[in-house]
Amino acid sequence: MSASSASKAGQTVKASSPKKPATEQGGSKKTPATQGGKGSGKGLVRPAPRAKVRRARLVVSKVDTWSVLKLAFLLSVALGIITVVASLVLWIVLNLTGLFDGINEMLSTLGGNAGGTDIKKFLSLGNVALFATVISVTNVILLSVLSVLGALLYNIAASLIGGIGVTLTDD
Repeated sequence: MSASSASKAGQTVKASSPKKPATEQGGSKKTPATQGGKGSGKGLVRPAPRAKVRRARLVVSKVDTWSVLKLAFLLSVALGIITVVASLVLWIVLNLTGLFDGINEMLSTLGGNAGGTDIKKFLSLGNVALFATVISVTNVILLSVLSVLGALLYNIAASLIGGIGVTLTDD
């Protein structure tokens, strides 16, 4: 409360005088240089005072759906690229290890046909890349739509209950 607002309210305000240093109040303040000249080194450098930790309590009351759509689209495209590349690398590794030839031999011994089945016709590199691309495009669309739907549902729920509380601290 300031002095002008206290005088308007009819209250008396006691002004406090600033504190004087110990040397002005009649006491003697000893420094390391005046303590016998020993210069022990203690007290020459004072540690910095620890700052108080500031805390801010915030509430996430609304999520912007357009920014959610942009972020979800970007992350799902990255996930789609990773899916396509990983499936192609996996196919190449399986081909180099001879797994497809081993599956063909096993099918020929079980089926009785000497050369009737070839697994590489069904699982060719082009078919695997096409299938992985279709799955990735479908995931991009679904993840984008579902994330926007989730943001809309969050906004509705936050308007009813107030949102999610977050406490931020300054370290």
